[in-house]
Amino acid sequence: MAQVKDEIIRFIEKLPDDYSMDDIMAELYFKQQVEEGLRDTESGRIHSHEQVKKMVSEWRRSSGRI
Repeated sequence: MAQVKDEIIRFIEKLPDDYSMDDIMAELYFKQQVEEGLRDTESGRIHSHEQVKKMVSEWRRSSGRI
């Protein structure tokens, strides 16, 4: 856990001094989401563009939007 805390501290220290608490939280959330996406990619949990188009089409059809 200390490693994560140290990483976050280093990340925050690189941000501009005039960042608000909301700005810092938004940056941390964005960083977390990017890292999660990279882990998903490394684990093969991805969809092709064609698969996503098909999924969206099916969702729209099932919700009566088409």
